[in-house]
Amino acid sequence: MKRLLRLLVLVILTGAVWMAWQAFAPHPLPPPQAAAVEQIDRILIEKSARRLTASRGGETVLEFPIALGFDPSGDKFQEGDGKTPEGVFQIDRRNPNSAYHLSLGINYPQPADMAQARAAGVSPGGDIFIHGQPNSVGNLITLPGDWTAGCIAVSNEQMETLWRLTQLGTEVEIRP
Repeated sequence: MKRLLRLLVLVILTGAVWMAWQAFAPHPLPPPQAAAVEQIDRILIEKSARRLTASRGGETVLEFPIALGFDPSGDKFQEGDGKTPEGVFQIDRRNPNSAYHLSLGINYPQPADMAQARAAGVSPGGDIFIHGQPNSVGNLITLPGDWTAGCIAVSNEQMETLWRLTQLGTEVEIRP
């Protein structure tokens, strides 16, 4: 009986320490958010850093972690390769009814991508977007790791901010 009582006290103390830590521990500062801007003019995707940086007039206003295609190393070559394309693109469409929480399309493939794929006898793929999480998971979770078919994914909350600030024609640079 004493052993059970000691175990119960230990569990309660552990829970209390955990709750105190959650309430009073220092939390990391959030990345700068776009409180004062109404629009961005550039999005930089750094694949190796798994980072999206949005800027206005050269000044960073947003920075988000990202998920990429399931095989992100290297440039996209053909449909189904799981790679996220590299290069300089533009936002060319907006889809509020996407299978993912909002989506901003980039103008891939470009003529050079199409020519390279045609020469190899394959499809270059397409439908590359910056988007939120699958609608099927709602706002419950943000999927971990690289899970898209070649798109760039962020959390739903981050996507809502990006959606609000991004216009058609916004430059998107995707670096290795």
